[in-house]
Amino acid sequence: MPKAKYDIIYQDIKRKIESGEFAFQELLPSENTMVTTYNCSRNTIRRAVSSLVTEGYVQTLHGKGVRNIFKPVEQNSFTLAGIESFKESALRNHRTAKTQVLCFVDDLVSDEKIEKRTGFPIGSELYYIQRLRYLDQKALIIDHNYFLKSVVTGLTADIAQNSIYDYLEQILNISIVTSKRTMTVERVTEIDEKYMELNGYNCMAVISSQTYNDDGVMFEFTQSRHRPDYFCFQDTATRK
Repeated sequence: MPKAKYDIIYQDIKRKIESGEFAFQELLPSENTMVTTYNCSRNTIRRAVSSLVTEGYVQTLHGKGVRNIFKPVEQNSFTLAGIESFKESALRNHRTAKTQVLCFVDDLVSDEKIEKRTGFPIGSELYYIQRLRYLDQKALIIDHNYFLKSVVTGLTADIAQNSIYDYLEQILNISIVTSKRTMTVERVTEIDEKYMELNGYNCMAVISSQTYNDDGVMFEFTQSRHRPDYFCFQDTATRK
C-alpha cells in the first residue's frame, strides 16, 4: 500500500529533526518554502506538521512558525503516544536491532485466564509468540504477543522474526489505528532471567498494549518487558 504524500513529508521532516539537520529550538522552513520543496498543498504540509506536533517533535507558534522542540535522550527512547514497530524504534534511536523467536504457537484458544490477561473473548483462536529483542547485540526486551488469527492470517515464525507490522501493513493491508497502553513496573520472571542480560536488576519496565484495526477490532495484545536502565518512555501532553 503506497504511503500518503503527507506521511512521506512527515517522515522526511522527522528524519531531518532527528539527524540534527534542523537544530533544537530552530524554526522549521516556512510553510511556503515547504510547499515548494515538497510540491504539495498547504493542507498536506499542515497534516504532516500536525503529526509531528502530536509526537512532540515540534510546536506551532502563532505568527512565528513551527519550532523544533525535539531533544535526544541518552537512553533508548520509546514513545507511548505513537505506534511504532521494534525495527522503527531501533532505527530512530540509531541502534542495530535483531529479533529471536523463542516460541511460536499457532493453535492457541483463549480461555478464562487468557481473556482476563489480554481481553480476547473465550474461544478466540490466537497466535502466541515470545520474541527476544536485541539492541546492539544486547538482549534487552522480551515481547509476549497474542494475535487474532481471523485478522492476522498466515502468520509464521519467519515473519515474526522479521517484522509483523510490515507484514500486516504491506501484505495484509491492515490499518493499525489505535493502541491502548498500560505501563507498570514488575518483578523479573524466570523467562526474563533465562534470556536477558539483567545486570542485577530485579524488576522490569512493562508496557501492555491492546491494538485495534480500522474496523475497531482488537487484533493484538502485547506485553513488552524492558530492562529499566536502557529505556526512556516518552509522551507529549497538552493542556486543554
